[in-house]
Amino acid sequence: MVERFLNKTTFESQDDFAENYTVNIPENFNFGYDVVDVWAKEQPSKKAICWTNDQGEHIDFTFGEMKTYSDRTAAYFQSLGIGHGDKVMLILKRRYEFWFSIIALHKLGAVAIPATHLLTKKDIVYRNNAADIKMIVCAGEEIILQHVLDAMPESPSIQELISIGPVIPQGFKDFHSGIESASTFERPSEQNTNDDISLMYFTSGTTGNPKMVAHDFTYPLAHITTGSYWHNLHEGSLHLTIADTGWGKAVWGKLYGQWIAGATVFVYDHEKFNPADMLQMIQDYRITSLCAPPTIFRFLIREDLTKYDLSSLEYCTIAGEALNPTVFNSFRDLTGIKLMEGFGQTETTLTVCTFPWTTPKPGSMGKANPQYDVDLLRMDGTPAEDGEQGEIVVRYDKGKPLGLFKEYYRDPELTRQTCHDGIYFTGDVAWRDEDGYFWFVGRTDDVIKSSGYRIGPFEVESALMTHPAVVECAITGVPDEVRGQVVKATIVLSKEYKDKAGDELIKEIQQHVKKVTAPYKYPRIIEFVAELPKTISGKIRRVEIRDKDKNN
Repeated sequence: MVERFLNKTTFESQDDFAENYTVNIPENFNFGYDVVDVWAKEQPSKKAICWTNDQGEHIDFTFGEMKTYSDRTAAYFQSLGIGHGDKVMLILKRRYEFWFSIIALHKLGAVAIPATHLLTKKDIVYRNNAADIKMIVCAGEEIILQHVLDAMPESPSIQELISIGPVIPQGFKDFHSGIESASTFERPSEQNTNDDISLMYFTSGTTGNPKMVAHDFTYPLAHITTGSYWHNLHEGSLHLTIADTGWGKAVWGKLYGQWIAGATVFVYDHEKFNPADMLQMIQDYRITSLCAPPTIFRFLIREDLTKYDLSSLEYCTIAGEALNPTVFNSFRDLTGIKLMEGFGQTETTLTVCTFPWTTPKPGSMGKANPQYDVDLLRMDGTPAEDGEQGEIVVRYDKGKPLGLFKEYYRDPELTRQTCHDGIYFTGDVAWRDEDGYFWFVGRTDDVIKSSGYRIGPFEVESALMTHPAVVECAITGVPDEVRGQVVKATIVLSKEYKDKAGDELIKEIQQHVKKVTAPYKYPRIIEFVAELPKTISGKIRRVEIRDKDKNN
């Protein structure tokens, strides 16, 4: 399938990739017709999804079946009045109906809005009204259904509610009855253009209300680099990305790039993450490729990996937050596999990463993906030198790169704030070494200024993570009359150290940081907590810690 969109598919170096990687974008590209249906025509028995859950159920879906089910779903949605440009929110956890639904919406030219099941009534009302959502398709669980129903009196745009079961309350239609009785699907006469919106995410954000990030129909093609080159997938791959379908990471790792590469997507539908269960899945299903955020790998390396046969694993990638070197080194020592890091945002696809031909440097995000013109800018807008901190930006003055978002939907002012003068400003700070590797520092508003020094949270967090007491941590700045700000560490302790929380352990950790990194970066304030505040997608909300400190 990759050959349909690339003139050259094999690359030996970063320079080779930069010079020769070009995506041929078809007119009116539609992932449903141009990828799913093509596989269904050429290799109908090829496995698309291997799905299982924590109740022991297991179902495989071929591409032939994915075409059948997505067509039935499209016909059903069409009968309910869903068509070109209509907004449909999908709250489907890791249920296989998510794949039926998102492909169906693509085929209809509608706008899919994946959302997490953790949304409350307030969250749902905000999204319904901000985007004029017309229909919601959700998992049939009582708490989800109740939040959706509670939101209805304040959601005038909603015309239809659908539950996939098992609970189908009054006011909801039955998804499975609907697709079983649906008429034959015919491709709509109104075709999408490449510039139409196909996908929209409400970013969880570490500050303020969620933003509506809109992507056009060419967005899946930008994930060829994700699946074929970062994940290093091939037609024999069985790939697991650990992510709920409400996160942007799901289409990064459970759909677009994987299916274009011809890989099978493995889905483990579970209610609560358990590292032992996940390792069991990798062993039992012979998973070949794994992608997960650093938090997951931090838990995995604390298990006894000798109990599991992980010999099927060929490749592992990591993204979501910056990777601490200690996690990289521990996982490599335990498995022999190097974690290949990647960086991107909801607004982009893979922007900086470690490709297979690149030797990873523990703690570095890797090199710029040549699909984007990536640079670092100082606060005055001038390019940062090697070794100097700067904001990560994407230049598009020579043309919009494939994968860069279309706009913040219905917010032209915010779009102008982040996209101007031919530059998209990511809001993330990093520095670049002499070999072209990028090293994450933090969000622009997370960088701490203490006694004239600029201190990035990630570098202190990485130092803290090398202490055996620390499971998770967050570094923030606390106002100080003398220094401007001082460094504070909020720490989740390992179970072995929970009884030792106190002044002695604080001093031990402080001394440890002074030895691991520059002494001026050590946390003068340390607080032990049971858990860190996080966004719906699992990112640490440092702003919440800062706000709490201001109010105390």
